[in-house]
Amino acid sequence: MLTLKPKKMSKPDDAGSVKTSRARPALSGDTPVQYVKGVGPRRAQLLERLGIKTLEDILHYFPWRYEDRKNLKKISDLTYGSLETTAGQVVSSKIISTRRRGMKIFELLVTDNTGFLRCKWFNQPYMEKYFSKGQQVILSGTVKGMPSLRAGAKLVSLSSEFEMENPDFEHLENGDKFVHTSRIVPVYRATEGFTPKQLRTLMFNTVKAHSSVIKEYMPAEVLERNGLMSLSRAIEEIHFPEEVDDAGALNRGKSPAHRRLVFDEFFLLELGLALMKKKEVLEKGICFQDDGQMVKRFIKELPFKLTNAQKRVFDQIRDDMKRDAPMNRLVHGDVGCGKTIVALLSMLVAVDNGYQSCMMAPTELLAEQHYINIHRMVEPIGLNVVLLTSGSKAKPIEEISGGRAHIIIGTHSLIQEQLKFKKLGLAVIDEQHKFGVVQRANLRKKGFNPDILIMTATPIPRTLALTLYGDLDISLIDELPSGRKPVTTKVFFPSQKDRVYEQMNKELSKGRQIYIVYPLIEGSEKLDLKNAVEGAEAFKKIFPSKRISLVHGKIRQEEREVIMDSFKAGDVDLLVATTVIEVGVDVPNASVMLIVHAERFGLAQLHQLRGRIGRGGYESYCMLMAYPPFSEEARRRLKATESTSDGFKIAEEDLEIRGPGEFFGTRQSGIPDLKVANIIRDVKVLEAARKDAFALVDAIALKDHPLLGNALQRKWQGRLELIKS
Repeated sequence: MLTLKPKKMSKPDDAGSVKTSRARPALSGDTPVQYVKGVGPRRAQLLERLGIKTLEDILHYFPWRYEDRKNLKKISDLTYGSLETTAGQVVSSKIISTRRRGMKIFELLVTDNTGFLRCKWFNQPYMEKYFSKGQQVILSGTVKGMPSLRAGAKLVSLSSEFEMENPDFEHLENGDKFVHTSRIVPVYRATEGFTPKQLRTLMFNTVKAHSSVIKEYMPAEVLERNGLMSLSRAIEEIHFPEEVDDAGALNRGKSPAHRRLVFDEFFLLELGLALMKKKEVLEKGICFQDDGQMVKRFIKELPFKLTNAQKRVFDQIRDDMKRDAPMNRLVHGDVGCGKTIVALLSMLVAVDNGYQSCMMAPTELLAEQHYINIHRMVEPIGLNVVLLTSGSKAKPIEEISGGRAHIIIGTHSLIQEQLKFKKLGLAVIDEQHKFGVVQRANLRKKGFNPDILIMTATPIPRTLALTLYGDLDISLIDELPSGRKPVTTKVFFPSQKDRVYEQMNKELSKGRQIYIVYPLIEGSEKLDLKNAVEGAEAFKKIFPSKRISLVHGKIRQEEREVIMDSFKAGDVDLLVATTVIEVGVDVPNASVMLIVHAERFGLAQLHQLRGRIGRGGYESYCMLMAYPPFSEEARRRLKATESTSDGFKIAEEDLEIRGPGEFFGTRQSGIPDLKVANIIRDVKVLEAARKDAFALVDAIALKDHPLLGNALQRKWQGRLELIKS
């Protein structure tokens, strides 16, 4: 619950006391940070490590958490297991050598006359120089109890102690009351040579003096409709809260200041996506005609029937391709739903109309897998499929530029400047969160506004679809081919190996086949993990009568193709592999997958691997062999994989576990970074911002809002050339 209090008007200087300074020349947001009072050349170099180069950068360098220092807790009132902040006087400090070779502990003892707090820093003996007897310090960290304390939560006497390991600390001085204590205090991520306290003092003076430098760019009607505070006030409040008196709410991003700045980030993101979409709608593209004989023949000769969902999505794509505006469509669905076939049919439409098609994959292994599958399917109908990666020995450059290559499969090599297509009509991107708006734009330059079709390996959480893919039309394949059965998934530990081998033997006796997946090809000195090469030899001893093969990324493509063919034909019982079998492998007789060191794999990757089995109508089993100890994050991944086979639930959980930053992949996608906004927590704000952004683009020209246009260009860092027109 938020509590509000009146705004304070005092302006502490570097020492924290109120002072009236002489007028200084007005600064702009683009002013180099070294010219901000209190910075200078040396500190500017330190701030650059934090990504701070200008006055605007420093004003947008927001706290990563807040501490309530209005009433610091007494040591005697600390609670075991809680994250607490307290203050006290240094009693003693020393460095302790341990039996463990090279390990030293710096230990600090602090008291406030109600109890003692012992603090420890491991392998940081240099910490000794920061403290001296009698100093007043503030310490923040998770409270741990000494053995005598563990029966209860509170200290019972001065002889009892609490402990903190590697706590944050600051020195207290007489003038610190207004900035560093007696208020809710912002905590900034600092850098070596610039302490959190020094950074907080600089931020306080900079924000108070220059928050109005950032001019209001949001249209007044948008601010009023969404009940948002002014930008300058939001910047003041997010750094040094005065209206909100609840540190917990601030740490959850629940304050009026957070809401304004979250809205701004989403609004500028969605405005850029809206402009892209509007520009692409207005641009002229290729107007493809109806399917030719090639598409009809291919569908007729497929050994299976397309699902209703595949047919529906292919119809959506064909409708797009018939229009004279470039297609920008995303196709997603669960593992095994048949996205690749839909993409291939779309590529054949382009080829039928006399154009080339290409498919770009994020890795060489995946590109090779797509090449193997696609060339086998379409070469019988007279098409030439080529592979282009940086590792390709034979570079089919002339075939591509001369038009003899109908379908080109590749990696980033497809967008290299020197590569020329004869007549590119459709580009398919196997996204997997590795490509984005920049790569799409570069690929589009390879032809006359070719159509773009994007595939993703797993379903997309709705929040991600609104952000990372906000400029695309989206199709969902929400149906699996008939005959698929749910895969039973269970986590096992090394002590349960016999149960795993028993299940494997049981399935082998039925004539089924098995995948065994390892995280590494060979042993590593740096990582103490099982590996595929040694694993293959071990399983030959465990199952001596069975036919066992090994496949991984270092084996030549042609040899991998032979091994996979043997496995598919039933000539191999157990296939030991790395993630080379993650995508595009279809062996209906395989009913078991054992993933070794499952704790080392990502959640989406585990789900993708599991999708290789359960394709033949048999009961199938995915066994996750995990080797403790592992992190809480790894435990959540394993639990999620074990508890559901629903790709949408998996994707949502993956987003929750990894957090928006890593899952979002903003640097690779070309989408601006989110500093304050969280696409999970702030989804309602995202929806409101998206609605207003798209409405604004539809209603007026951006040139009518020059300040908004400038903010948009800065946010997108020059990636939106279309705004200049």
